[in-house]
Amino acid sequence: MISPWDVIQSVLWVYLLILAGAVARRTGVIPQEYDEGIMKVAYMVMIPCFILDKILGAEVLRDGWVVVSSIACGYGLIVAGVCVGFLVGKVAGLSKGNGMRTFALSAGTQNYGFTAAPVVESLWTTTACTGALAVLFVHNIGVELAMWSFGVIVINGRSGFRWKQLCNGMVVGVMFGLLLVAVKLDGHVTGTPRMAMKMLGAGAFPLAVFIIGASMMSMISKERPSLRILSAAAFTRFLAVPAVFLCAAKFLPIATELKQVIVVQAAMPAAVSPIILAKLYNGRPTIAVHIVVLTTVLSLISLPWIIAFACWWIGLEPLI
Repeated sequence: MISPWDVIQSVLWVYLLILAGAVARRTGVIPQEYDEGIMKVAYMVMIPCFILDKILGAEVLRDGWVVVSSIACGYGLIVAGVCVGFLVGKVAGLSKGNGMRTFALSAGTQNYGFTAAPVVESLWTTTACTGALAVLFVHNIGVELAMWSFGVIVINGRSGFRWKQLCNGMVVGVMFGLLLVAVKLDGHVTGTPRMAMKMLGAGAFPLAVFIIGASMMSMISKERPSLRILSAAAFTRFLAVPAVFLCAAKFLPIATELKQVIVVQAAMPAAVSPIILAKLYNGRPTIAVHIVVLTTVLSLISLPWIIAFACWWIGLEPLI
């Protein structure tokens, strides 16, 4: 059975890239003004190429139930995680107006893209098998829908939907890939065009993870973090929410590839998206920043244990 050390060996490079990005920012090698341009190239060009390369030819996505259940789980588990965040926040003594909404969204939402994809690829992807990685990208459509609908309601207390946020490279790449798979044209994307797409996408997530490390160094605020909030966030992110996610992975009638995705999602640190929402809707972005930084650091310790336990409990065998 898979051990925590096996998981650490598979995913340690992700954290080393985050550390390298932080060091590069701290030493001035990568100034903050570079972030937007680099992320635009990664997010709008490189990542869509990477996604298409992994989705095209993914046999698991020819099953309509897999596609529908992946999107539904992406949406539903975000809602469940945020609800858990509200419960923990209430027990911790938070209330609306002093950070409750930002806390619930930040602590309840996992990193579903830039950190999750390399971990899924390390654990469950081989040259001949990219099923879990393809399912992750489809799952993330549901997450994006949840973030920009339910997440907006959580932060501002009113209904709203930011359609423009769904017109991003990741979603467009997934939708186009699913279309080609559905009409069975994905097998015709071969030769030089496929190789160019593969090469362009190869560095997408390493580059994105590196810049996330640099951005985290910039996000560390001078405002003193609250020990109560950070303790509650750690409990939510690494105990309460994983319990919900792992129960879903074990008991829901879903494909093995989706179970693999949910296991990795359960072990992820907090997402960066709530910081953006908190800034857009007058939340408490500093709280979100503190939660992201803390959970990212702690996840280096917690991630292998959560994944190892999940593999044993659910009966999954990583391809490492």
